Amino acid sequence: MNDFGWAIKLIKLGYKAARRGWNGRDMYIMYVPEDLPTKQLPYIAMKTTSGNFVPWLASQTDMLTDDWYKVE
Repeated sequence: MNDFGWAIKLIKLGYKAARRGWNGRDMYIMYVPEDLPTKQLPYIAMKTTSGNFVPWLASQTDMLTDDWYKVE
């Protein structure tokens, strides 16, 4: 299995990642890079079950588990 560090490296390469332990269907995280013209700093966004994208913060469980996988 893959840990949170692996997931962070993956999303910074432009891929999407998710946890097998998440209950919501089709949820994933992605890296949003900085945008200098708008002064937007980089952050991690999550696609919610309703299809919206929101800024995301990892829980302790998210950071300590090893059930991360690459979303195809």
